[in-house]
Amino acid sequence: MLSALIWIPVIGGIIIGFLPEKQAEKARPLAFVFAGIILAFTFAIALQFDPNQSGLFLSESFSWLEQLGLTYSLGVDGLALPLIFLNSFLTFVAIYASSPKIARSRFYYALLLFLSAGTAGAFLAQNVLLFFLFYEVELIPLYFLIAIWGGTNRGYAATKFLLYTALSGALVLASFLGLVWLSGASSFDYEPLRSQMLPLGSQIILLIILLVGLAIKIPIFPFHTWLPDAHVEASTPISVLLAGVLLKLGTYGLLRFGVGLFPEAWAVLAPYLAIIAAISALFGALAAISQKDMKRVVAYSSIAHMAYILLAAATATSLSLVAAMAQMVSHGLISALLFLLVGVVGKKTGTRDVDTLRGLLNPERGLPIIGSLMILGVMASAGIPGMVGFITEFMVFRSAFNTFTIATLLCMVGTGLTAVYFLLMINRVFFGRLPQAFSDLPVVPWSDRIPAIVLAALIVILGLQPNWLVRWSEVETASLSQFHGEAVVSLESH
Repeated sequence: MLSALIWIPVIGGIIIGFLPEKQAEKARPLAFVFAGIILAFTFAIALQFDPNQSGLFLSESFSWLEQLGLTYSLGVDGLALPLIFLNSFLTFVAIYASSPKIARSRFYYALLLFLSAGTAGAFLAQNVLLFFLFYEVELIPLYFLIAIWGGTNRGYAATKFLLYTALSGALVLASFLGLVWLSGASSFDYEPLRSQMLPLGSQIILLIILLVGLAIKIPIFPFHTWLPDAHVEASTPISVLLAGVLLKLGTYGLLRFGVGLFPEAWAVLAPYLAIIAAISALFGALAAISQKDMKRVVAYSSIAHMAYILLAAATATSLSLVAAMAQMVSHGLISALLFLLVGVVGKKTGTRDVDTLRGLLNPERGLPIIGSLMILGVMASAGIPGMVGFITEFMVFRSAFNTFTIATLLCMVGTGLTAVYFLLMINRVFFGRLPQAFSDLPVVPWSDRIPAIVLAALIVILGLQPNWLVRWSEVETASLSQFHGEAVVSLESH
């Protein structure tokens, strides 16, 4: 069942890619079918999950390259399951949001399915070398999706993305290789490596290498510069996947491999990570205020909100780790909604310039439903109570406040700035007098509204009933926090 999440989209991508040219119009319906099957398998896995059980509740393991210590080991637990679900769901949304008349449709939809497969494989991998392989594989389809179907500067943005994230993968691999070599382990399997206790100095060096690699992926200031360019040039469905799921590979790595493999070194570096999180949160928020492109505003907002996950991970308590998982899902849903809506505005008006757009909330000649959904999305991002963004950010700040008080307060300032830059954007774009140039905007069909409405509903539902979100990860994050705490006690005793 776990392999199905990887190989069904691969098979689907191959079938779609080799469709005869005269049957290219079947690419989108077939992609829907395969994405629906993946989502159905994810539901089936979730139904088997016991939220009171710690550890893997489903696993697969086959010998592959024993000489290299590489095994085909997959598993799903409370850390992986929410992100697997997010990947399957947003892949379906991205396919739905793609234009029915997109050029080179067979190649496009095949790449979307390959991207889903690589991302799922990274979340499921229980062998660190296998994680690295999937971590790198997903770069290839995303590069082509930006380079071929992106904006005017797509080549530059795609190349910059590839160089940055390839360096990220190289650093992650270097850390894993160093861990296996210094520990004398016979394989790259995750669980045996957790029991290998290296000298603290070696742990710190390897963890720093790993953190820099993951910081590029998340991204964290100052390794963020590839993200705004990638978002601006990427098409709307690709921005949905990039912000909603792919950035989470970095934050997932913080918990799974940072806290899980280097607990003693994590305790030493945690204060510095909290400081970096505060700097990144403030930088992302302040940079968003000065942007003129709506997509850049949302992109810099992502940098700020991903920093909250780093703050929670640095704290490494049971509450903070479950808060980090909840914030990953929350940010995935909110950013996906915002990028979808910005895409509709750009498509209907021909621009995303906040200084050009005005009055789009006009009920007769504007985009009132899109504007209303955008207001809901920015309220969720700003942490307004009743929406999922509030409860996840509150959990992060509550769990980190006693440990990293100053860093938490600075991050809370970043949350306040979220309201500033989004209110500036909303006020300029949706309020005021609708210019004559935008007085005859095309009607937004319900087919374009449905994915945004579904995302908005999830944001509100999970905000009103957050236990439906946090219950998946509570036991597993408590176990990870306990493992970290035992390592800290051992460190202090020495």
